[in-house]
Amino acid sequence: MESLILLRPFSSSSPFLSPNTSLSIPKPITRRISPHHRHSSSSCAVHLSLSYDITNNAPEPVPAPAPAPVPLFSNWTPPRPLWRGLSALILAGQVARRALSGRIHRRNTLQQLERVGPRSTGVCLLTAAFVGMAFTIQFVREFTRLGLHRSVGGVLALALSRELSPVVTSVVAAGRVGSAFAAELGTMQVSEQTDTLRVLGAHPIDYLVTPRVIACCLSLPVLTLLCFAVGLASSAILADAVFGVSINIILDSARRALRPWDIISAMIKSQVFGAIIAVISCAWGVTTHGGAKGVGETTTSAVVLSLVGIFIADFALSYCFFQGAGDSLKYAM
Repeated sequence: MESLILLRPFSSSSPFLSPNTSLSIPKPITRRISPHHRHSSSSCAVHLSLSYDITNNAPEPVPAPAPAPVPLFSNWTPPRPLWRGLSALILAGQVARRALSGRIHRRNTLQQLERVGPRSTGVCLLTAAFVGMAFTIQFVREFTRLGLHRSVGGVLALALSRELSPVVTSVVAAGRVGSAFAAELGTMQVSEQTDTLRVLGAHPIDYLVTPRVIACCLSLPVLTLLCFAVGLASSAILADAVFGVSINIILDSARRALRPWDIISAMIKSQVFGAIIAVISCAWGVTTHGGAKGVGETTTSAVVLSLVGIFIADFALSYCFFQGAGDSLKYAM
């Protein structure tokens, strides 16, 4: 609604003083004032007064705190192979410490000894026999043509004891036992069975890892000796049957060429190879994630890296054990 303001003009001579004067009433002057304008004016004044009060009574602004410095490697994630390699080293140290302190699960250790030793004997002996015969075919003919048939036994014994027996045994164990370790522990990891062991009060390293490492370190030297004997016997039989070199000549040459250190070095190599297989397989197994696909990738990676580690360790140990020119074949002539 609009309000009306009536403004009457003031006259010096009033019309009521004179009766003859006709009454003339001037028209009122109307001024329309919008209520919106009136309301806006009042609200503007109130707003200015309130803002003035608020401005005067407001506290001093507090300065923002300085951002904390970001650490150098806070957002850096190590590559998975590096992380797993460090895990394998830490695991090896923990296993050694616990084994020396006597914290060994005996029943599980005996089960793993049976699994690594007797159950792997057949495939190891079969592989050693055919490797020995293949090696015999390669050089016996050449030695016979040169008139060195009395050295055949010594060459066979040295090759089998120093290189072929420990390496072949470890390769077979990596394919059969290492893959089983990685797959088993990987499945337990993705299904959270290792966490269940912790809840029950059993440490996974004592119950799962240490028995497997001990079993490999104890079983592989015995398997290596058996593979050496079977490989030498199969080579002697093949040389006698195919190339006409008597078995007695081969065995006598092997006896004169071999030294105790050759057998000891083979056992030391096989122990080192067994530790490499068990530690890598178990470390890769307990760091598995990603379900069934992760278990398959872990198993393949563990076997491949175990084989690479075996060959690298074989070179390093051979370089340390057999430096310089040897005279073993001199006694085999």
